[in-house]
Amino acid sequence: MDQKSYRRGSFQSATSDEDMLEIAGASMDFSMADDDPPLDREMGAGFSSCNGAGMNSTSTMMDFLEEPLPGVGTYEDFNTIDWVREKSRDRDRHREITNRSKESTWALLHSVSDAFSGWLLMLLIGLLAGSLAGLIDISAHWMTDLKEGVCLAGFWFNHEHCCWKSNTTFTDRDKCPEWKSWSQLILGHGEGAFAYILNYFMYVIWALMFSLLAVLLVKGFAPYACGSGIPEIKTILSGFIIRGYLGKWTLVIKTITLVLAVSSGLSLGKEGPLVHVACCCGNILCHLFTKYRKNEAKRREVLSAAAAAGVSVAFGAPIGGVLFSLEEVSYYFPLKTLWRSFFAALVAAFTLRSINPFGNSRLVLFYVEFHMPWHLLELVPFILLGIFGGLWGAFFIRSNIAWCRRRKTTRLGRYPVLEVLVVTAITAVLAFPNEYTRMSTSELISELFNDCGILDSSKLCEYVNDFNSTKGDDLPDRAAGPGVYTAMWQLALALIMKVFITIFTFGMKVPSGLFIPSMAVGAIVGRLLGVAVEQLAFYHHDWAIFSGWCSQGADCITPGLYAMVGAAACLGGVTRMTVSLVVIMFELTGGLEYIVPLMAAAMTSKWVADAIGREGIYDAHIRLNGYPFLEAKEEFSHKTRAMDVMRPRKNDTPLTVITQDTMTVEDVENIVSSTTYSGYPVVVSRVSQRLVGFVLRRDLIISIDNARKKQDGIVSTSIICFTDYCPPLPPSSPSVLKLRSILDLSPFTVTDETPMEIVVDIFRKLGLRQCLVTHNGKLLGIITKKDVLKHIAQMANQDPESILFN
Repeated sequence: MDQKSYRRGSFQSATSDEDMLEIAGASMDFSMADDDPPLDREMGAGFSSCNGAGMNSTSTMMDFLEEPLPGVGTYEDFNTIDWVREKSRDRDRHREITNRSKESTWALLHSVSDAFSGWLLMLLIGLLAGSLAGLIDISAHWMTDLKEGVCLAGFWFNHEHCCWKSNTTFTDRDKCPEWKSWSQLILGHGEGAFAYILNYFMYVIWALMFSLLAVLLVKGFAPYACGSGIPEIKTILSGFIIRGYLGKWTLVIKTITLVLAVSSGLSLGKEGPLVHVACCCGNILCHLFTKYRKNEAKRREVLSAAAAAGVSVAFGAPIGGVLFSLEEVSYYFPLKTLWRSFFAALVAAFTLRSINPFGNSRLVLFYVEFHMPWHLLELVPFILLGIFGGLWGAFFIRSNIAWCRRRKTTRLGRYPVLEVLVVTAITAVLAFPNEYTRMSTSELISELFNDCGILDSSKLCEYVNDFNSTKGDDLPDRAAGPGVYTAMWQLALALIMKVFITIFTFGMKVPSGLFIPSMAVGAIVGRLLGVAVEQLAFYHHDWAIFSGWCSQGADCITPGLYAMVGAAACLGGVTRMTVSLVVIMFELTGGLEYIVPLMAAAMTSKWVADAIGREGIYDAHIRLNGYPFLEAKEEFSHKTRAMDVMRPRKNDTPLTVITQDTMTVEDVENIVSSTTYSGYPVVVSRVSQRLVGFVLRRDLIISIDNARKKQDGIVSTSIICFTDYCPPLPPSSPSVLKLRSILDLSPFTVTDETPMEIVVDIFRKLGLRQCLVTHNGKLLGIITKKDVLKHIAQMANQDPESILFN
């Protein structure tokens, strides 16, 4: 049971490419101390204040912890919290406030403010998350357009805003005189080969500048600001502690670098990182309220609501945000958190709507207005899109995890700046010649979702028009013109580029979301299939499958709907979301009547992807990074028992225990200094091995250190007593140190014959750190969360040491 030591300081900001850490833990060593790092002997030095009184004589016995000491009951970095203890402490706090509220008016007001503080916190989180999302949207739009030109009326205007007041015609609305491309600005004209090369060069240079600045800021100030953040947030919400991951610097740097990364044109989105940004807001604002600052379990309820607010502002989907937090992110989601998540998502969406970053007075990102309902026979191509989404999701997860593992285990991981620059250069060079990859991914998806109208000038809408058959705004299905065929080829090339470049982009040392790139892949495939079905129906309307509902001159096929369904299918295949995905998609587009096609595609993609590999992208990254996350959705069906998993095993050294009233301070200090366990069982005696309780290592160190400093009679030969009544001692004996207050008198125990499926269920549902194993009341061993994870991996024929705490 000997454990390795924890390598301190591995998360300090790096100073060179070689020092740049793997955020997910290539330079973490989690293999120590049953979820807790070993603490130095001097760790208690920072907790020297005490509420106890001095001892009057050496024969006095005193409970040194009648009032709580600073630091007792808290957790160190890379620990798992004790959910049961945290919830118990909150109940005790609430009970005390309720009892006091009957004593005075002031206490009653305090009770009311305590009850209201949760809603006030949700309000603040919604306001801050919505404001930051609006700032990110506006900045990213402006900087994306900056790669192609600048507005003479004001450099702070993006292309669209620059041309709002222009007198140009509708068809030339993108060519207003106020907006100048870089070639027009430098050469005085925008035509010709040299002007094209100059625009190409400026596009690549701006992309490289943005990505270089992003990776340098992440590397130098906040290494935790890279990536999506959702795998780590899932782990944190399950009870794990990663100090600084939701801190002030991470919030500031992630906000800035997210704008830079999106503007650089890399194949990534801002939606996933916005969940991280919102959770940072929630964590920081928790410090304003004692109830949440001092209780890790209560704080995680707030973070669940913050995650909902993050998705709400990312997609303009408040209900989808709540369901996303419930289905995909949260580990513990009581009904009270559901209501507060709903309120936070509402406030965040309202704030974003007030800012109006898209300039269209709508909350939705890709508003669609399809004129025709879908037909039952169209479920066949919708299901085909679902199959493609599942295949793409499984392919992407395997490829991306393989690349990320290679980055961790080879020299590639030592040069994050070089990697980001190379991928950015390749992306920019390939993207510029194709107008569908040159535009931002959000604009591309919006164009693909669009239903062609009479005034649309996009290549996707260059059909052969017969205006005699036009009825109002509805256009009949028409023969595709040369513009449509050109757009199809360009979209096919864009698809190939997006499919492969996203594999190498996700996981780099810049903020990178996966929602938008996945949706783009699906939307391209959906639009291609939609146009194909549309042309098939136009040229073969007399076929049996089209007769009766798609006659000649009718508007029956909507390619934009196929793009929307394809986007949902691919996003579902990658993330394995179902309910929340469908709700997000119809909130995102406003296409409420197309729920059934979205449901069919999402469910099909999940079935297909699950048949190939059970894990979604976030769970795969959690496993790759070795986070101690116990997946609640997986079933454990193996017939093993607690005695097969507990430690010590046969031929191991005996379990390290502390007796309740016979060990001295020196004995306990020797045990603590010679082992690295997170806690120790307390027994009646070494002979009987009757269990009394469980004491945490950190609490022991802090309590003994404070007693030595603040109490005159505490020496190395003082007896430590964990009972109410300690055995009588000779008058000349030193003072007894009574530490019953830090003893957990009701640790979770199972018998040695308990099936492991029950043990795993207990760990999942109660969020335990450890569980003691007994036989007829006698202590036999201990099972920690790490032991459970190792056992699950072993039962799945995986090497437990290679995937856990890597």
